[in-house]
Amino acid sequence: MERRTRTYRGALGLLLAAGVLLTGCSGETGQRDAASSQRRGGAPAPAPARTGGTAEDGAKGKEEADRADGLKETAPPDYLSTFALDVDTASYGYARRTLGEGRLPGPETVRPEEFVNSFRQGYHRPSDNGFSVSVDGARAGADDGNWSLVRVGLATKAAPATAERAPAALTFVVDISGSMNSPDRLGLVKSSLGILTDELRDDDSVSLVTFSDEATTVLPMTRLSGRRGKIHDAVDSLESANSTNVGAGIERGYEEAVEGRRKGANNRVVLLSDALANTGETDADTILERIDSARRDYGITLFGVGVGSDYGDAFMERLTNKGDGHTTYIADEEQARKVFVDQLPAHLELTARDAKAQVAFDPETVEKFRLVGYEDRKVADEDFRDDSVDGGEVGPGHTVTALYAVRLRDGASGHVATATVRWLDPKTRTPHEKSAAVETGAIGGKLWGGRSTRLQVTAVAAYFADTLRGTSLPGTPTLAELASRARKLATATEDASVTKLATAITQADRLKSGDRDEGSTVQEGEMD
Repeated sequence: MERRTRTYRGALGLLLAAGVLLTGCSGETGQRDAASSQRRGGAPAPAPARTGGTAEDGAKGKEEADRADGLKETAPPDYLSTFALDVDTASYGYARRTLGEGRLPGPETVRPEEFVNSFRQGYHRPSDNGFSVSVDGARAGADDGNWSLVRVGLATKAAPATAERAPAALTFVVDISGSMNSPDRLGLVKSSLGILTDELRDDDSVSLVTFSDEATTVLPMTRLSGRRGKIHDAVDSLESANSTNVGAGIERGYEEAVEGRRKGANNRVVLLSDALANTGETDADTILERIDSARRDYGITLFGVGVGSDYGDAFMERLTNKGDGHTTYIADEEQARKVFVDQLPAHLELTARDAKAQVAFDPETVEKFRLVGYEDRKVADEDFRDDSVDGGEVGPGHTVTALYAVRLRDGASGHVATATVRWLDPKTRTPHEKSAAVETGAIGGKLWGGRSTRLQVTAVAAYFADTLRGTSLPGTPTLAELASRARKLATATEDASVTKLATAITQADRLKSGDRDEGSTVQEGEMD
């Protein structure tokens, strides 16, 4: 059956106003795991335990409140939120690089889910090859006290140690175009591949393809045992050339990956580029169509590593999203070591294919909700159990985080939402599901100074991203306030990554001073 791509619904302006952040937490409740038969067009995830009210009911007499929070009614209401899982982090890495150079990132490059997924969450991890699901939240601190942040978190079991993972067969596709001719681009790529060559096991294999105006195989698939020097020499020989024909590079890379494919190994294509395509085919979908059979028949996924201060973020994201993979961004050797050494097993192996999440809100307790991020990952609600519809690929040791801004009805008590994740086993393609529910009592505590420091870090990252792209969540602090909270959280968590977050927020505050955005108007119901 030919795979259908995810369908996206709604106008971009509404998407940017919406708000969801997937993050895990303690207090896991109501989980269930069920294998279910694959079928097209299945019904949405189970409805909340209680049903009944409508958005129209809740909107009656709310004109004054709606004017105050900038929301307005949409009809009919939608209490389901469905999206493909995403473990990308490139947007946050590129934003940090841009801010460090004294520039604000373009709003179109800011994806809040990638900011949130860049931080440790401390979720409970399952012992099996599935997901844990956990839901919590807190009062958002908005003037309207009915707003809460609801955090939904998914986690896979810890990644295996390097010695325990399956062998890897990696095809590196390296951009050597003229735009890569700098130490922080091709120079960083070469040093990164040198680090990786030293870290890979003797039974791993690598091949090396380069591209400028055309593609060339520099090194066919080569086992590392006794040949590390040969691989280092091939990497050291790389020099920049002319134009950027990404399409030719990916096509040649997949040809090499298929030819050198090893049974029982993790076969991957790794694209290292500034993604500034200007020669040959420059449309991501068309490029991927040309290598579709290799992806589909052999399950070879595409991992994108972005570099450079001028970076084709949207192009790289589209390639990897549609290429059943994910993307990250590196600006220096420290980040390269984190990606290619510390996170290597998570990047190589797969726990789940075509993973999707669906959150069903209870209309008796929830009046409105907003999704922060995941605009490019939206899935039609009716396609949640259609396993021919593309989802996200998730490896061991990964967490996926999404946050919802949720406005409860006056006096609401009881069930708030049920979150369900559905995925396919990467080997057998058997579908599985797991769910967790949350009640009003679990989201009623205060956010700032509350029990969960990781929830607060998640909120800071989300508020920061939303501010950078010119929208506003309920209770959004100023950048100066966010920077102060991030510094306190860095001390409390002893997490260097949170310290870097505080630095980035401070840099953004200085750049935006005198040009502050008061936020934009959003609408009622699911913003998609």
